[in-house]
Amino acid sequence: MTTERAARAPSAAPAYLLLTATALLWAGNAVTSRWAPGHVSPQVITTLRWAVACAVLTPFAARRLAAEWPLLRPHWLRILLMGGLGYTAFNCLFYAAGVHTGAINLALFQGAIPVLVIVLNRLAYRVPVTAGQVAGVVLTLIGAGLAATHGDWSVITHLAFNRGDVLVFGACLLYAGYTIFLPTRPKVSALAFFAAMAVAAFVTSLPPLAVEWATGHAVWPSREGWAMVAFVGLGPSLLAQLFFMRGVEMIGPNRAGLFVNLVPIFGAILAVLLVGEPFGATQAAALALVLGGIACAERLKPALAVEPVPEAAYSQTRTRRI
Repeated sequence: MTTERAARAPSAAPAYLLLTATALLWAGNAVTSRWAPGHVSPQVITTLRWAVACAVLTPFAARRLAAEWPLLRPHWLRILLMGGLGYTAFNCLFYAAGVHTGAINLALFQGAIPVLVIVLNRLAYRVPVTAGQVAGVVLTLIGAGLAATHGDWSVITHLAFNRGDVLVFGACLLYAGYTIFLPTRPKVSALAFFAAMAVAAFVTSLPPLAVEWATGHAVWPSREGWAMVAFVGLGPSLLAQLFFMRGVEMIGPNRAGLFVNLVPIFGAILAVLLVGEPFGATQAAALALVLGGIACAERLKPALAVEPVPEAAYSQTRTRRI
């Protein structure tokens, strides 16, 4: 019986591809955050990226969103909070942190997202944490730390928590919270739900933009800035979020969260290709550790293990499949 059920279990390979592509796009976002100062300010790029995403989505999602709005309307507050915190606030804090802290600190704190996902999942839903997941988290964090410190572990002991460190940690905590709520989202089509989230992100980005404008810190995009806006609007904002949402749906937030540790690895690779930084044995070892951690968490999980979802979402899951 167990063999028959295992044979019917869907392959996780598509989820791995989607989540790897997500990490690559997010790495591109991290590189963009280093280039953005002087070309476009944090709140301006946050608002414009969601304006681009909404504009691209409108021809494809408007009809579907209108048709499924009766199912979405009872959850409007949750959608507003998820879009406002997981999308808008995360990006506002992330871009602002890039002004005050270095790339090492950003990479280290981004590596904490999978740990935060597992901890929050345990606290909120009592999701069990397997030995394989613990081992995978440890390996991937070591790999992310190795990439972020370039092999100099004294960087960690001398880390000074400045304003940017606090901001990026808050951003990662918000995104971890968004991740654990994804499995309980309204059971509508992924396109309609993401369109609603994109609108929520754009709307909630307007107040911080107004504050930035009023305080005289708004910088509208230069020619290079518009290229950055186009990239983050189409890549990290649109494709990456859809990929991540689908990946979480397919293999659960704990397992999907491990792929976030690929972000500093891909960030190093993009730095080599775009900036000309060297790629040596340290970066290669970090990549091996991260990939090994993901494989460990996958291979050592219990057979046919499924991460439970809250009872409130269970009845919805049974009545409508995306």
